[in-house]
Amino acid sequence: MLKALYVDDDEDIATIVEMCLDLDGAYEVRCVMSGRDALNMARDWKPDVILLDFMMPEMDGPTTFGYLKKDGETAQIPVIFITAKSMQEDIAKLEALGAVGVISKPFDPTSLASDIRTLLS
Repeated sequence: MLKALYVDDDEDIATIVEMCLDLDGAYEVRCVMSGRDALNMARDWKPDVILLDFMMPEMDGPTTFGYLKKDGETAQIPVIFITAKSMQEDIAKLEALGAVGVISKPFDPTSLASDIRTLLS
């Protein structure tokens, strides 16, 4: 069972992601609505992957990612951005930061679980 932490301030999208991954059967999913909550949950729960939105209030995805990478307890957790910012230059920037990949919004709910597995392999 893969532990996936989904971070997004949009509750509707978080619900869709949670449903998609629950239906797959290979994921245990937890959702949080902010970067700050993501840092705490990642430290406490130790997910196998963090799915991170780019644009969030207070602390955006790249800032959250930076804090995750600086923390010895969370630095090794792979991060996949799920974002509408999916121009080639945006993707290149996120991968240069160390993200294992980017999934564009809107994503295909039927392939989300396998897309995540592909990026992690």
